[in-house]
Amino acid sequence: MLKISQLNFVLFLVCHCYFLCLKFEIMKKSSVCDHRPKIFPCFIMAFRLKPALIIIILIGCIIISYSSFMKGPVMRYHVETKTEENESSQLQDVDNSSVIVNETKEELSAKPAEKPVKPSLLSLIQSIPLKAVENQTDKTSQGILTESLYEAGYDIPNVDLCPEFGEGLKVLVGVMSAPSHEDARRAIRYTWGHYALQKNIVLGFIVGNSKIASLNAITAEESTLYGDIIRGNFIDSYDNLTLKTISFLSWIDNYCSKAHFILKTDDDMFINFPKLLSFIDKHWKTEKTIHGRLAKKWKPIRNKRSKYCVSTKQFSQAVFPDFTTGPAYLLTGDIVRDMYTKALKSTYLKLEDVFTTGIVAQALNIKRVHVNEFINKRIPFNICNIKKSISIHMIKYHEQFDLWKKLSDGRSKCK
Repeated sequence: MLKISQLNFVLFLVCHCYFLCLKFEIMKKSSVCDHRPKIFPCFIMAFRLKPALIIIILIGCIIISYSSFMKGPVMRYHVETKTEENESSQLQDVDNSSVIVNETKEELSAKPAEKPVKPSLLSLIQSIPLKAVENQTDKTSQGILTESLYEAGYDIPNVDLCPEFGEGLKVLVGVMSAPSHEDARRAIRYTWGHYALQKNIVLGFIVGNSKIASLNAITAEESTLYGDIIRGNFIDSYDNLTLKTISFLSWIDNYCSKAHFILKTDDDMFINFPKLLSFIDKHWKTEKTIHGRLAKKWKPIRNKRSKYCVSTKQFSQAVFPDFTTGPAYLLTGDIVRDMYTKALKSTYLKLEDVFTTGIVAQALNIKRVHVNEFINKRIPFNICNIKKSISIHMIKYHEQFDLWKKLSDGRSKCK
């Protein structure tokens, strides 16, 4: 049956067509009616519609009724499909850092339960690709070695980014980015990324492959223009952040092994380069160390519904090793090869910072040192906060220019 709104729409069209025909007949008979003293007979003549015209109107009503009935589900399908596509693209391109939310059992239980929704046939068909992704996640939750997931090599290596294997290089900056974050990369190049123009500083953007071919082509063109993109052989996603860092470690070992320090950061970070370089100068002789914001005694989340769930097969202990949070941390160059080799032989964990600077670093007896200047969270953009910090997190690409201007303005002083 037709809905009330659809029926009203059909009746409106029928009436509209009828009055158009009525107007046409009145105009047609006007020449006959002009000599008559009364208007009423003209309307009588106008109502004498031909039977063929009435049949056409009835057929039109049937067609309109049928099309309005069929159009409802089609429109709903397009809306549902568009919504699911938007959600899917957000899942692929967000979460470029692996900062862990330490949920408690009370917080999880406080979350309102979702009401069950009876799935339609279309929603069941559209959920098949998502199920394949869940199966991959389930596979890693069973506890598998990282080397079984990692594919070595790069389709965009940009080996010339680091001349002479980094001889005389003070710091190599690897910015973890996503293929679609072109605006974020451009903002970094125009602001604090300017320091890479110095001979003793190198900056590169580490990305994976997108499932969208056109996006990969755009990234390749960007690489041709700037020569600062390193694209590894993995799909760029949150679950593959650990693979992204391992790919970066491998690139350093192969092409930039003489770099003295390595800063791993994300494309939503603001880096105070003068402060960073000053810190490096003070710790130049440091060996086998990771500097950053230290997270101590964090417990793994076992709830399977959590995005940060870690199964006992992946990590059986009750407490994580101390680790530096993922948005930004500084490594000494002498640990890169050992970390890369050990990571491949370790059980895969998608929590990149826990895996790299916690589990792998502890297995190699690498020191992790807390540094207050690595803020790794969003803070007010006043001049004192900016000048006292090495890294600030959750910066939108257009905000990079504001922070850069405040940092570069010599007239602004922190009291």
